[in-house]
Amino acid sequence: MLLNMLPKYLLADNSQEKPGRLYVVHNQEPRFILEGSDEDFSEEQTIYWIDDEVTDLEEVDRLMAEAEVFLEKELDNQEELYDISMN
Repeated sequence: MLLNMLPKYLLADNSQEKPGRLYVVHNQEPRFILEGSDEDFSEEQTIYWIDDEVTDLEEVDRLMAEAEVFLEKELDNQEELYDISMN
């Protein structure tokens, strides 16, 4: 199945429509898109459920925290790659 071949998370933006916003797409069930500010991702977050909405608040908190960790690591990695390419 194609979904099994996709990474667990994807980083996205829609700067032409919503400047200043970032999106983390979770590709495994329960699939969702987490939107946050590009200045402080944990502020003004909105979660969009692709699969059935998770109602267990502890599970939602866990999923959101995992998405935030992914984002932090991804941005750190991109910064390192940028620094390497500039040298």
